[in-house]
Amino acid sequence: MTEHTSHDGSAPALLEARGLNKRFGGVHALNDVNVAIRAGTIHALVGENGAGKSTLGKMLSGVYRPDSGEILIDGELVSMRSVREAQQHGVAIVAQELMLSPHLTVAQNVFLGIESRRPGGLMIDRPASRARYEALRRDTGFDIDGDTPVKALRVAEQQMVEIMRGLARDVRLIIMDEPTAALSRDQAQKLFEVIRGLRARGITIVYVSHFLKEILALTDVITVMRDGQVVSTKPASEHTEHTLVNAMLGRDADVAFPPKRSRPADAPVVGRFTSLSRAPFVEDVSFEVHRGEILGIAGLVGSGRTEVARMIFGADRGAGEVEIEGKLVARRSPQEGMAQGVSLVPESRKDQGLILRRPIIENVTLPHLWDISRFGVISRSKERREANEAIERVDVRGAGPQVQVGQLSGGNQQKVLFAKWLFRQPKILITDEPTRGVDVGAKRAIYDLLHKAADQGTAVIVISSELEEVIGLADRVIAMRQGRVVAEFEGDDVNEKNVLAAVLAAGATPGEAQREINV
Repeated sequence: MTEHTSHDGSAPALLEARGLNKRFGGVHALNDVNVAIRAGTIHALVGENGAGKSTLGKMLSGVYRPDSGEILIDGELVSMRSVREAQQHGVAIVAQELMLSPHLTVAQNVFLGIESRRPGGLMIDRPASRARYEALRRDTGFDIDGDTPVKALRVAEQQMVEIMRGLARDVRLIIMDEPTAALSRDQAQKLFEVIRGLRARGITIVYVSHFLKEILALTDVITVMRDGQVVSTKPASEHTEHTLVNAMLGRDADVAFPPKRSRPADAPVVGRFTSLSRAPFVEDVSFEVHRGEILGIAGLVGSGRTEVARMIFGADRGAGEVEIEGKLVARRSPQEGMAQGVSLVPESRKDQGLILRRPIIENVTLPHLWDISRFGVISRSKERREANEAIERVDVRGAGPQVQVGQLSGGNQQKVLFAKWLFRQPKILITDEPTRGVDVGAKRAIYDLLHKAADQGTAVIVISSELEEVIGLADRVIAMRQGRVVAEFEGDDVNEKNVLAAVLAAGATPGEAQREINV
């Protein structure tokens, strides 16, 4: 990653927040926040999940209204009562929660509300729109066909569309909330080049991310938040990863992986998967997983990892055999997967895992209604008791069980997702991108959850685009390439060099593969 050049000097404040406060129920999300964003800088907001950084970004871009406080642009007091009003003041947001219309095309989403129109303003000028999109596509390096429906895209591609939509607005300041959370290394590097180019043109960036390495390399100024308040604002050059973590958490913290473990030599096979196939994504995949082990699945984006997980769970159908504890089982629906003791923490908590407008308690118990019912009637007392126990086990912070999930931070949302699938101890727990979009503290908490589940006898399968995460967690790793299992590693052979070499696509160099995996 290219080292940044400081732009944090005497530039005037383009945007200033004074005494911002925001509450969601009993949660004080922002508490008297003051921050100045200098023109022509890349200004980072960092902090634990729940620190208030995303709430601040949404307030500065009109998504939320402050309960009290002021926002100034160029020293003048402004109103930010809506996203449209913020855009009129030259402020746009690329939100962490994708806000795309799935049935529209990529280009239609990118230019929604700012379409090119023919003289008279009634008809959309499609040739002009196509030319605008192709120019934006070249500038970003994101190779996505503008005529593709958004619902047909992978999560990473939808994230790119969200970024392109933000860049398409004629704005002076862009707020980017976790823009690289779903991107491969190569895609993230392209985005960094775009961001530096925007800064060179005088556009200001507010950058929210949990990836501290990219924060230190990319940004000019870093504001650290904790518990809804600003802890410090300093030039990025005055920080290291260690000082950032300590400032975020308010203490010295161990954010490394838990100590390596290994399954007992006599651990029985819990799941055996034979000749799994689903054209064109998966071809003749076979492997097994043992009781109490953590099995990692490594591979490039599009290698078939997610499709294998969904087939085992029953979310997608395909050919091949699935055995659970020696019994051949059907895989026609997720309900059958759950009945056989398989749980899946999916890669997108918003689209596949949680109902954001419903309370925590309902999200946690939804797949388990039969377990908390008698004669088909839900026992509310049993639901509250068991849901509270599940929530406590995963340490969801700062919210009661009746709070809407959408009001939680990303890390707490992810913990709710784990509470949902650890409500009853599964025989097999599959986790697809288990720490996507969560902070360093929440990452360690999730790692400990996975270890605890394995220690209690659950077979855990971890799929992650962060190679370091797969290697740091797994007892054993299988590598996938182009829909096939190409290698298996155990013990001391589970290392970056071996796994990286195995997942290389035909003809790729090690450098090209390393850019595709977040190492």
